[in-house]
Amino acid sequence: MQEISGKELFKKALGDGIKKGWSGFLWVMKILVPISFLTLILDYSGIIERLDFLLAPVMGILSLPSVAALPLVIGFLSGIYGAVAAMLVLPMGPEEMMLVAIFLLISHNLIQEGAVQKMAGVSSIKSTLFRLSTSAVTVFICALFLKPQGHQVTSVALEQAVRGAFAPVFTEWALTTGALAIRIFFIIIAVLTALEVMKAFQVIPYILKPLTPLMRLMGLENKLGVLWLTAALFGLAYGSAVIVEETKANNFTEAELSRLHLSIGINHAMIEDPALFLPLFLSVGASSLFMGFWLWVPRFIAAIVAVQLLNVWQRAHTVSAKALP
Repeated sequence: MQEISGKELFKKALGDGIKKGWSGFLWVMKILVPISFLTLILDYSGIIERLDFLLAPVMGILSLPSVAALPLVIGFLSGIYGAVAAMLVLPMGPEEMMLVAIFLLISHNLIQEGAVQKMAGVSSIKSTLFRLSTSAVTVFICALFLKPQGHQVTSVALEQAVRGAFAPVFTEWALTTGALAIRIFFIIIAVLTALEVMKAFQVIPYILKPLTPLMRLMGLENKLGVLWLTAALFGLAYGSAVIVEETKANNFTEAELSRLHLSIGINHAMIEDPALFLPLFLSVGASSLFMGFWLWVPRFIAAIVAVQLLNVWQRAHTVSAKALP
C-alpha cells in the first residue's frame, strides 16, 4: 500500500474537517433557527412573563431572572445549540447570560448523554443527578463573584412587542440570528478541522504521556487517560463510540467508572461547547478575559472538587466495609 505523505494527509484532514464542519453547521441551523424564532414568539406574546410566579423563586436561588428558565430547559433536552438560540432573544445582562452558560456547560443534552454514560457502565439517573446538582452549586458560587444586579437588558424586540409591532421585531431577530450564524459557522469549521488534523497525525496519544499529573489532580487513574481525553476533546455524544468500546475492552472497576463519568459528565467537550457561547458574548461586547475565565475555569474546578469528594467517600466506605465483622 502506498504511503500517504504528510502534505496529502493534512489536505485530506482539512477536507474532512471542512465537510464535517459544514454538515455540523447545517445541523446547528436546523435547531437554532426554529428554536430562536419560537423563543421570540414566546417573548413577544408575554407567556414567559405570565409564568413568572412559578419560575422566579427557583431562578432566584441561582441569581437568575425567570426568563432564564427557558434556555435552561431547552439545553437540558436539546443541547447547547438550542439554548444559545433561546438566549439570543431574551433580555438578560452579560452576568446572567454567563451564569446560564456555566449551568448548561455542565448540564445539557441530559437524555442523550445520560444514555451514553449508561452504555459505558454508569446509571444514567445517577450521572444526571450528579450533573444537575453540581451545576446548581457551581452557579450559586459563581453568582457570588459575578454579582448579577438583577437588571434585564431590554431588547428592541421586547420594546417593540410592548408597542404591538411585529415587523420590526422580526427584522431585528433575522439580522441578529444571521450575524450569530456567521460566527457559529467559522467557529465550527475551525474546531472540527483542528480535531480532524489532530486525529490524522495521531497527536492525541502523545498528549496523553504528560497527563499523569493532571489525571492525579482530577482524581483519576492514568489508565483512564484515553477516555478522559476523548470526552474532553470530543464530548460525550461525539466521543461515545470510543468511550463505550474502551470501557468494554478494559476491566475498569465500578468505582473507577463512577469517578470517570462524574468527571467527564461535568467537564467535557472543553473546546467545542464553550466556543458555542463565544458569538453570544461577543455580540454584547464581553471581554476576552471575562469569557475565557468563566467559560472554562468553573466547571474544570467543579469536576476536580466533585471527584476528589467522591474519592474521599469511596475510601471511607471501603474502610467501614472492611471494619465490619
